[in-house]
Amino acid sequence: MIQDFVIAILWSLSPFGEAKVGIPYGMYNGLNIYLVFVACFLANVLVFPLMIFFLEKVNSYLLKWTFYKKAAIYVARKAKVGSEGKIKKYGFWGLLFFVMIPLPGTGVYAGSIATYLFKIRKREAFVANSIGIFFSSVIVWGTTLLTIKGVA
Repeated sequence: MIQDFVIAILWSLSPFGEAKVGIPYGMYNGLNIYLVFVACFLANVLVFPLMIFFLEKVNSYLLKWTFYKKAAIYVARKAKVGSEGKIKKYGFWGLLFFVMIPLPGTGVYAGSIATYLFKIRKREAFVANSIGIFFSSVIVWGTTLLTIKGVA
C-alpha cells in the first residue's frame, strides 16, 4: 500500500504523467481516493517551483552543451507553438486554462516553460498553475471515480 502511494506521488512529479497518471494509478490500486487526490495534487504543484529553479539556475549552465541546447530549443519551440497564442492573449487566464486541460503536453511542466519563455511574473504564474492543476486533477479524479464505479 505504501509502495503504491509512493508510486502515485512519483507519477505526479513525473513529466510523463503528472497527476493525470498519479491519481488514476492510486485509485485503481485501492488507495483512499481523497488521500490520493490531495497527495498527487500537492506533488504536482511542487513541480512549478522546481522547474522555475531549474530553468533559471541550471538551464543557463547546461545550455553550454550542444546536445542539451538542441533539445532545449526543440522543447521551447514546441511549448511556444502549443501555448503562445492563448497565453499571450489571455495572460493569467490563458495559462490557467492551458494547464487545466487534462491532455498530454498541457500540464505544469509546459506551464512552467511558458512562464519562463514569456517572462510571466512568478507569483501570478504559480497561482495560475496551481488553480489549473487543481481543476485538471478534479476532472481526472472524477472521471476515474466514475469509471471505477462503472458509470463512465
